[in-house]
Amino acid sequence: MRLLLGALRLFVYRALWHWLGITSAGRALVRALGSPDENIRSIAGILLTKSGKRAEPLLEEALVRREHLPIVLTVLGSIGDPALIPQLRKFTNDQNAEVAKAAQEAVKVIESSGKP
Repeated sequence: MRLLLGALRLFVYRALWHWLGITSAGRALVRALGSPDENIRSIAGILLTKSGKRAEPLLEEALVRREHLPIVLTVLGSIGDPALIPQLRKFTNDQNAEVAKAAQEAVKVIESSGKP
């Protein structure tokens, strides 16, 4: 029941952000990437990835604040915007091995997508 309510909350956040432009609802999706519940993190990541370029500014804010870096980097890689590669490369040599690996994988995903 708890997962169902958590997932429902994420879908409401996405609707408020996507349809009404309420940025704080989009930021709540980014915050959900740090949830202790793996399912909630996954759902938030999927919703942000499906939002594409619209999610990029919110995810870039999270990069600057170094919030939930591994999953934020992964989501940005999944979005696949080549313009993000310079930002992602900054994290490829991060002191945190998990962050560095996520950044390397994100760059690899974008480069292999063949998008201009």
